[in-house]
Amino acid sequence: MLVALLGGGTSTALAQPAPPPPPNPSDDELQRSRDSVSGRADEVGRLTTQLAELDTRTDDLQAALAAQRETAEAALVDLQVAQDAATAAARRADAARIATAAASVAIDQARARLDEFVTATYQQGLDIGPLGLLTDSTSPEDLVARAEFNDLIARTQLAAQDGLERARVDKANADSAARAALEDARVREAEARTAKAAADAAFAAAEGAAREQAEQLAAVAATRADVQRRLDAAESADAGLRQQRARFDDWQRRLAREQAARERADRDAAAGRVAAGTPRGGEPAVRGGSAGVQRVIDRAMSQIGVQYVWGGGTGRGPSTGIPDGLGSPLNLIGFDCSGLMLYAFSGAGVSLPRVSRNQYNVGRKVPISEIRPGDMVFYQNGSAPIHHVALYIGNGKMIEAPYTGASVRVVPLRTRGLLPEAARVL
Repeated sequence: MLVALLGGGTSTALAQPAPPPPPNPSDDELQRSRDSVSGRADEVGRLTTQLAELDTRTDDLQAALAAQRETAEAALVDLQVAQDAATAAARRADAARIATAAASVAIDQARARLDEFVTATYQQGLDIGPLGLLTDSTSPEDLVARAEFNDLIARTQLAAQDGLERARVDKANADSAARAALEDARVREAEARTAKAAADAAFAAAEGAAREQAEQLAAVAATRADVQRRLDAAESADAGLRQQRARFDDWQRRLAREQAARERADRDAAAGRVAAGTPRGGEPAVRGGSAGVQRVIDRAMSQIGVQYVWGGGTGRGPSTGIPDGLGSPLNLIGFDCSGLMLYAFSGAGVSLPRVSRNQYNVGRKVPISEIRPGDMVFYQNGSAPIHHVALYIGNGKMIEAPYTGASVRVVPLRTRGLLPEAARVL
């Protein structure tokens, strides 16, 4: 293509007179120029190294912020669990109170039946003892009838007394259950208050870290811009360096266009496979093996280009996240790192927990040296908790939702901060 362009001039252009030759510099001028270019080349190398160090600092700040946010999100999960437990305990306490009230009503009813029996016996003047049977009977048949009636009355009295005793026992059991349920509700409510305090503290810490790190990132960006200006000045001082930078910029832009085209093609192809493999009425059941792994990868790849939103993403797709005032307001729809995994694996019928450090405990662990497509890889800074998860897709690449301001992307597998073990679910 370049040869064709160079050889594609018209005869008119070839017929134009050649420009005059440039001035012929003296030996001293050539030497001074070589010395100047050499000095600027050293400056270019130093500044380029400084830019790489600034980029690393930016990555470290983003990772530290991600760790704080993961801690806050984990605290919110714990808070929800505690609140659900407190609600369930309150329902049990309410049910126990209802049972106690019912037992009290049963006692009143049993006591009323016994009182009615005693009152009726007194008012009717019945002598239900042996002497009364003998003295009041008028004939043997009357004696037998009175004996049967006496037995019926005795059984009725005994049933009324038994009913009262059972009602009292039920009341005692209901009271005990109510006290236990009420105590459990108090404990669960205390646990929920503790979890709420922990979540508030974690969220405040994440907010503070986000503000502090935003300031640091701004300072790093300003320093980087200054270094870039000096680098541009050093390079533009020499025509050769300017041309070299122009060629390099063209190469970078071409690579970026080619990469974007590949990503669009990969995303569209994956989305097509996802749509073709989804039955009417919902997602498929759990699928293992290569088909399940491919569906997980396709689901993740179909979201390339979707923006990062802290706390965003469910098994059904991108969603609103956790508002923080620093790039994740409620009007944004997207994924964070763990949310992307939720969506990807739900396509194979796998329900993952929220937060990367919880997802690390799913499936079985495999050494990084043995990872294969479909494994989740995790990152942490030193001894800090896990703060990031990505999906390995093969050929030394992974797909991730990286950080605020970026989008779901495919990148080479990073080794900085990479845990030595991956999680294999399928």
